[in-house]
Amino acid sequence: MPGYLKQVHPVLPVKDVKKAVDFYVKKLNFKLAFADSTSTMGYAGVSRDNVEIHLQWHDEKEWIEGLDRPMLRIYTDNVEALYEEYKTSGVYHARTILKETPWGTKEFAFFDLYGNGLTFYRDSN
Repeated sequence: MPGYLKQVHPVLPVKDVKKAVDFYVKKLNFKLAFADSTSTMGYAGVSRDNVEIHLQWHDEKEWIEGLDRPMLRIYTDNVEALYEEYKTSGVYHARTILKETPWGTKEFAFFDLYGNGLTFYRDSN
């Protein structure tokens, strides 16, 4: 039987795991899935529905300003409702809009506390 891919759990770099968890839980309505209690720097996972994102501490001295950050694309059935839900969370930047794309999706995007990109989308059809 061939291998079957079931899920992906991206690991996003963060400067402060606790602050990152608070952002995802309080602003984006994720839940804490797990947290590494053996390290003061930390590693944690947050989840919402079928999506789980891992957050890993990275030393601030290793961060390079302007370096491309990861961009996650998260599929949702009701992108309009999610856009409205997050609209009052204070997470949008000046250019965050819900838009139809030339490649056939309806989507919106913004950044987390540490510049990791989050795009939420659905097919336009």
